[in-house]
Amino acid sequence: MLDVLNLALPFFGLILVGFAAGKLRRIPDAGLGWMSWFIIYAALPALFYRLLARTPFDQFAQPRFVVATTLATFTAFCLAFAIGFAMRRGHVAEATIAGLAGSFGNIGYMGPGLALSTLGPDAAAPVALINCFDTLLLFSLTPLLMAVAGARKSLGAAIREAAWRIVTHPFLLATGLGALSAALHVELPTALDRLLLFLQNAAAPCALFTLGVVVALRPLARMPWEVPFLAAVKLALHPAIVLLLLSLLGPFSATWASTGVLMAALPPALNVFVLAQQYDSWVAQASGAVLLGTLASVVTLTTVLWLVKTQALPLPLVH
Repeated sequence: MLDVLNLALPFFGLILVGFAAGKLRRIPDAGLGWMSWFIIYAALPALFYRLLARTPFDQFAQPRFVVATTLATFTAFCLAFAIGFAMRRGHVAEATIAGLAGSFGNIGYMGPGLALSTLGPDAAAPVALINCFDTLLLFSLTPLLMAVAGARKSLGAAIREAAWRIVTHPFLLATGLGALSAALHVELPTALDRLLLFLQNAAAPCALFTLGVVVALRPLARMPWEVPFLAAVKLALHPAIVLLLLSLLGPFSATWASTGVLMAALPPALNVFVLAQQYDSWVAQASGAVLLGTLASVVTLTTVLWLVKTQALPLPLVH
């Protein structure tokens, strides 16, 4: 258990440092703009590229893994959407953000660093596939459902927006370039590779610190009563669904299966709040979901880490 705590506490400690900084120094939100840009467009893409470029290309041929993890995310989205739809009396836009809160984990900011620290470099390929296909799924569903809800854009405009988000998303571009480099055995010039290494090493600390600051700057007068149900979907049901589907569609190696469960157990992503603001829908609740999910994940995610490190996950779940 001490090994698990030594693994988990630095990650949550960085979030706590950011949270304390956000509370002690009231720097305006605009001050986070460049930090967020650096993380999303420079540090994390460098991380994905370098890891994947060094991964044997045949490891990416895992369609059953992609189906299992993406279908699990879609199932979690549908469950959370149904909760939001019922509690918000049929309001599709608010239910869509609720669906994101119950399914869109912090696979960018927390996922890569935590999975690689826990499971080693063999987790790089499954982490990248989950990032790629979960992003494809949720960045397609959100604008389409918002168009159905009548949120400012027509269905055609929503389809164009979804397509543009997908083809220009830095994580997807970095994943594609990394896989292509692995296939072609590309060797970057030493100076360029070292630059990418610097960016890669900055990804996890900057992302976790920023997460803490953003959570601190989100005032919450009271916890919306539907948020705990969505947190339960994200932190408990989502990893359970992944475990079941990986068992049904497997077998997979212990590293791949553990990576799938660990990534599903991550708390709601900051993008949930960003999209809520963008569509001006369910904003306070989205803030509460990120806050509560992050706090609760100190217990739930640490438990999953313990199960992974002690090889106590029931793999396969069915025989």
